[in-house]
Amino acid sequence: MSQDSSAPPPAPDPSPPPSISETQAEDLLHGICFKTGPPRLIGAELEWLVLDAERPEQPLPPERLRAAHTAARALPLNSRLTVEPGGQLELSSAPATSLTGCVDGLQADLTAVRAALLTQGLVLRGLGRDPRRPYHRLLSSPRYDAMEAYFDRTGPAGRAMMCASASVQVCVDAGYEEPGVLGHGRRWRLAHLLGAVMVAAFANSPAHEGPYAGWRCARQGIWSDLDSRRALAPPLDVDPRAAWTRQALDTEVMCVRSYDGDPWEIPRGTTFRDWLRSGGGPALRAPTFEDLDYHLTTLFPPVRPRGHLELRMIDAQPGDDGWLVPVAVVHALFDDPEAAETAYRVAKGLADTYGTRPAPRNPLWRSAARHGLADPELRASAKACFRAAAEALPRLGASRHVQEVVGAFTERYALRGRCPADDESTEVLTGKEVRR
Repeated sequence: MSQDSSAPPPAPDPSPPPSISETQAEDLLHGICFKTGPPRLIGAELEWLVLDAERPEQPLPPERLRAAHTAARALPLNSRLTVEPGGQLELSSAPATSLTGCVDGLQADLTAVRAALLTQGLVLRGLGRDPRRPYHRLLSSPRYDAMEAYFDRTGPAGRAMMCASASVQVCVDAGYEEPGVLGHGRRWRLAHLLGAVMVAAFANSPAHEGPYAGWRCARQGIWSDLDSRRALAPPLDVDPRAAWTRQALDTEVMCVRSYDGDPWEIPRGTTFRDWLRSGGGPALRAPTFEDLDYHLTTLFPPVRPRGHLELRMIDAQPGDDGWLVPVAVVHALFDDPEAAETAYRVAKGLADTYGTRPAPRNPLWRSAARHGLADPELRASAKACFRAAAEALPRLGASRHVQEVVGAFTERYALRGRCPADDESTEVLTGKEVRR
């Protein structure tokens, strides 16, 4: 899902497993967050809104959404299919050793899912934020009940994130342990600086009213407003492993799962480090390794280290093939050495605007979300990066179709300082485009 691309862990066993200490938690996080080596795998996770083909502006009744999910789950897919709290569908590819393998597998599964849904008068729409109101949570589970209650403490952004957001998430390997163009330290920094360019270039969640009125990427506004820390990037001037370990342990616990069927507890103001140091105490049971694993699934930074790097800042894209573009561009800029060198030179030029505040709350990311490629600095960066990606794709074995789709997007948007949100009006769900 938008907030958690991995399936929730299984329900806890009836008897609690052994507890974990603060030192054990730090050691575990250090060991699993960056699995270094030669970059060779790529993956993607595609989230979609499900709409009525004839009346896309109308919310779907729950029974129609559930029927659509049932039909999709019955298909023999290569990708993992999951359902988001608001009924969005997600397809997650298996890790692939080539861009072609990743794209072809997802494309075949998308074709099958679209055909199954069309028989029910439904379509998939790539849009970063669903403008339909009101939001309705389709899924009910202890996880989502606790998540909703937790986020309701800080405002409406949590419900919007759960029920009305969709993205294209791209996963690349962490990179080599050693420094260099494909080293994990440089790739970590590149992902955060270049992430603002990805937000701006692929902005596809325009808002016409409310707190994000006028923004090209209202979805980023939603993520920024979730809570004080959960969706923020760690500092970039600290060793990546140390920075992520500190960020993970010093973020509030969203919920404490029950082992006996009771409602899950939702502590207030307790970080995971607090929980470790208290050993549970009179208020909470002692934390376990499984609790740490679960806690990590409730952290939603723009770049999440899960052994590999999961880039989470890109809006869902319009059209049948729009999703191909961010997958191909990210792969090229991270995994082709020549394009990666160009991207890093571009990213270094953005560091001053990024500043000391974490993404997505710093000036660079805020401008990307508000203005897209109308921001001159981001526009110049996008032009350089998309050109470098286009040159790299043949070297990476990309098919002619992928090259043509990326080329068309580059010409229509990146080279003209535009993004998909610039095509959209208040009739965004109908598929009608209004040129500005």
